[in-house]
Amino acid sequence: MSQSLHEALGLSDDEFAMIKEVLQRPPNALELAMYSVMWSEHCSYKSSRIHLRRLPTEGETVIMGPGENAGVIDLGDNFALAIRMESHNHPSAIEPYQGAATGVGGILRDIFTVGARPIALLDSLWMGPQDDPKSRWIFKGVVSGISGYGNAVGVPTVGGETHFAEKFAYNPLVNVAAIGIAPKEHLIRAAATGTGNKVVLLGAPTGRDGIGGVSVLASAGFEGETDSSKRPSVQVGDPFEEKKLIELCLDLLRSDLLVGIQDLGGAGLSCATSETAAKGGSSMDVYLDKIPRREKHMEPFEVMISESQERMLAITTPDNLDKVLSLANHWEVEAAVIGEVKDPSPWIDGKIRGILRVFDREGGELLAEVPASSLADEAPLYDRERSEPPTWRSQLQREPQINTIDDALKIYLSKTEFDPSFVFRQYDHQLFLNTIVPPGSDAALLQVSAPGVGRAQRAFGVSVDGNPRWCKVHPNKGAAATVVESTINIACVGAKAVALVDCLNFGNPTHSEVMWQLSEAIDGIAQACKELNIAVVGGNVSLYNEANGTDIDPTPTVTTVGVSDIPRLPLPMFTRAETGSRLYLLGSRCNTLSGSKVAFEHLSEDGGSLFDFDYQKVVMLRDLVVELFNNATELNVRVLHSVSSGGILRATKEICRASNVGCRLDHDTLTVTDLLGEKPDRVLVVTSSPDSFEKFLAAQGVDCVPIGEMLGDTVDYGDELSIAL
Repeated sequence: MSQSLHEALGLSDDEFAMIKEVLQRPPNALELAMYSVMWSEHCSYKSSRIHLRRLPTEGETVIMGPGENAGVIDLGDNFALAIRMESHNHPSAIEPYQGAATGVGGILRDIFTVGARPIALLDSLWMGPQDDPKSRWIFKGVVSGISGYGNAVGVPTVGGETHFAEKFAYNPLVNVAAIGIAPKEHLIRAAATGTGNKVVLLGAPTGRDGIGGVSVLASAGFEGETDSSKRPSVQVGDPFEEKKLIELCLDLLRSDLLVGIQDLGGAGLSCATSETAAKGGSSMDVYLDKIPRREKHMEPFEVMISESQERMLAITTPDNLDKVLSLANHWEVEAAVIGEVKDPSPWIDGKIRGILRVFDREGGELLAEVPASSLADEAPLYDRERSEPPTWRSQLQREPQINTIDDALKIYLSKTEFDPSFVFRQYDHQLFLNTIVPPGSDAALLQVSAPGVGRAQRAFGVSVDGNPRWCKVHPNKGAAATVVESTINIACVGAKAVALVDCLNFGNPTHSEVMWQLSEAIDGIAQACKELNIAVVGGNVSLYNEANGTDIDPTPTVTTVGVSDIPRLPLPMFTRAETGSRLYLLGSRCNTLSGSKVAFEHLSEDGGSLFDFDYQKVVMLRDLVVELFNNATELNVRVLHSVSSGGILRATKEICRASNVGCRLDHDTLTVTDLLGEKPDRVLVVTSSPDSFEKFLAAQGVDCVPIGEMLGDTVDYGDELSIAL
């Protein structure tokens, strides 16, 4: 039995009936194609919107929250910071280089769409084991795509994380975050207002690459080892065109020539036109013959849903049109007037609604006529069935166990650890010369400055973090722990977290266990953010991350940003531990191996009771670490390093390797769970003035635990464990 057109486009029978009810008639093929991409999981969040509402999105510093192209916070001194995070998982699995590269290009456009200059990129990469040739090909292609695009477009990649696990062999995760800086008066929203204003398409011509693109790829899983039929859906990026587009758009905004602006990402022109019209409460006419194309004989639906890269939609007044076109010519960016803003019109149901009309040419045949808000804001909302895994509660009672320290030694040394410098050395992190703490640390720290924006005596810390092991054991507690980890990471570079964006990577939403994981993880993020006074200012939901019928482990990833003053030199850094200095533990102790690398990778145990948090103590730890960073010179604090993946043993080894000095850990003070457990509200401090350090903490009413001394060329745990650097 052959499929109907709406089924072939990924719309259900119920959704098709909804479209007919909205239009009061059957949709034509073009209208149906537009609804199919706009109502896709990627564009509409139809399975997750009901849960995302529980996240705290307001705060004292929030200027723009969810719903805009990027979240924006107030940095003070008339500066604003824009932040956005998205996934390009499915495209990167098919074409690793272009999938990752266009992910970078898309996230950058989200930043300068709100009027900010992009100044930093971060990535979170979860890949398959590198002894598998396909996973190795994907990983190398993804890293090359991020570096190739970011370096060429001139935006530094300043931080990230890279991990490997079997579950990500055929469905890797490529999450990219971007940050921009703007004077507050240059911020702009994506809205088409003003009857008679012109709709201008800026940037690259429209082609067939990316038809369906992420709106289709991110709404279905993979079957088999490869899915070559999806290759035409992957967009092709051009970083040099993007660079010109950045400069043009910022020039237009500085010159106050635009009413609104919107990037063309998922769903292409269908998204940009309907969203700007809906947000502006206006109607819009679009003329297809005016749209520059790089391929001949494109069908109307191909033009309207193509996700070709490096394109922006700008709204300007007739009086400013010539100036806009002149600036576009100056920056060598193609510009075409493709439509006009119109008054809202009465619709069949009697309501005044903005109408999106698509014509073959001005004054020509009407090809599509739909309420703009029905595309942009009125997709179906699903409260899908949720159920916890049947064995989940029994797994909580199954605590991972290591019997002797000899077992711990064998486990720890059984695998070679990945050196992340292989990744970040391919990225240029010193563009703009404002990177204070570079990649390889717990977080990046950057001065607030950018060309054409100015420079302030302010800095911001940023870290991207995720951990599917924790969330596999307990989605709620694991997601909360991810927020805590990110908060402590940026505290280690002297910044207090104020906002985050998330990227929620989960499996197939039609599986009730996946929806339970998603709902629980959102609640965990919400609780941690409320307790730590962090606003969620934006995010992305990536579903259908499955291959061969197997869902990935839940992987909510967060990019957290915090503000600080410019620090005094020298800074506490990994490389500054020296022989004779003392190692201290700040924060809580860890009494479980649940969710740890040791438990998953070596004990094959994914159960146990994951850690809880006393958030009042987390706040005290955060504030203390920030103060230690700011007073590092007086207290001779050489190193501040958070404890998370791999526990104290891995964190100590990282300090020792970077500083080229060993450490003797106190066997009587630290238990095996302290050593290898991963509770993230813990920080290691190395100081060469232990008496002053302890006196300072005593004055703060804070206890600290001395756990070792820096000496030798091995990491030792009593007489039982010795690891060469």
